[in-house]
Parts: sequence; C-alpha cells; structure tokens
Amino acid sequence: MDTPVQLTIDDQAVSAAPGTTIHKAARAAGIVIPTICYHDYCTANALCRICVVEVEGSRTLVPACVAFVAEGMRVRTQTERVRRARKNILEMLASTVDLSEAPEILALMKEYGADAQRFPGALKRDPPLVDDNPMYIRDYAKCILCWRCVQVCASDAQYTYAINFEKRGFHTQISTFFQRPMPLTTCVFCGQCVGVCPTGALKSRRAWLLEQGMLE
Repeated sequence: MDTPVQLTIDDQAVSAAPGTTIHKAARAAGIVIPTICYHDYCTANALCRICVVEVEGSRTLVPACVAFVAEGMRVRTQTERVRRARKNILEMLASTVDLSEAPEILALMKEYGADAQRFPGALKRDPPLVDDNPMYIRDYAKCILCWRCVQVCASDAQYTYAINFEKRGFHTQISTFFQRPMPLTTCVFCGQCVGVCPTGALKSRRAWLLEQGMLE
C-alpha cells in the first residue's frame, strides 16, 4: 500500500493518497476551493482557472483541479494574490457572457466582490439561440466554454461525440460537426450535456418554452 502524502493546506495538516489532486485533498479536509469547469464526473481540464492556489516554491499560481499533492507541500487557498486572480477571471467572464442563469458563478462573484461592469467595452458573445430539436435548446450566449458538455458527450460518459469545439480564439464555440442540426448528428438525446451545463446554455426545450410563456 502506498504511503500517504503529508502536506499542509491553509496551515491545516492534510494526509492524502499519492496521485490525489490538491482540490480533492482540500475537499476531503473540509477546505473549499471554488471551481467552475470542474465536475466530479468529467475529466479535470483546468480551463477556467478559478481553482488556482498558491503553492510554496511555485512561481505561478497552480490549478488545484489538476495539480497533484506532494510530500511536504504547503498550499494556501485564500491569499490576496489568489483572490485577486479569481476576481479577475470572474469579471472577464461576466464581461463577455450572459451569466444570468449561472447561480454558482453569480455566488462566486458576490463572494469575491467581482464587478460585472469592469470591462464595459468588451465584446459580448451573442450567437443566435439554436432550437433545432424537440428535446433541448442551445443558447451559446450563455456558454462559458467549460467543456463539460463535450466531455460527457465523448469518452467521459456517452461515447457519442455529437458536439465539439469549433473555430479559435474569441470565436471558439461549441457546435456539431459542420454545424448540422442536432437530429442529423450522432446525438441520442440522453440529456447528459444538459445535466452538466452550469450556465443554462443547454436547457430542456420544455423548460425554455415555459419561460417564454409559450406553454402553460
């Protein structure tokens, strides 16, 4: 049996199995490190960087969802540098994406004092809503590109590969291959992508119609 790794997180002694991420070790010890792109049933990808922490001896902030614990490691999760980085990330998200249906992110913005209007000149992501099937709608103006939907549609869960990234830079978005309507893809309408979406970018079509007052 492997010897447990001994480290400290926020001056609290923590013991974790080798190969455990800082995020999971902290959570097991009752220490909360915020996440956005991370999901327990998806492969950690360190896209959003909201989980960054300070590790003694590291020049840069470390993404806790993919960094593994090490013997003697000293981690701090709420330093001024860490909180400033998280605040900046939240403000940049709010400047380009509609977060009105992302309660967890809105709660983080309140916790870190993030100003949604900090970058008033930023370009908003505002692609048209896609309503091409009877099961769910795709409102990519709310998409933060967390990759969860792509992951569960692929090898993390369904092995369907109906959606993926397309384009690059600011114009990157989630789409079907060749932008085909969803019924013409390999989608089996399992709903797992809707279930892991944190922002309402993917939503039950019935729920959306109710919100629009188009159903009673």
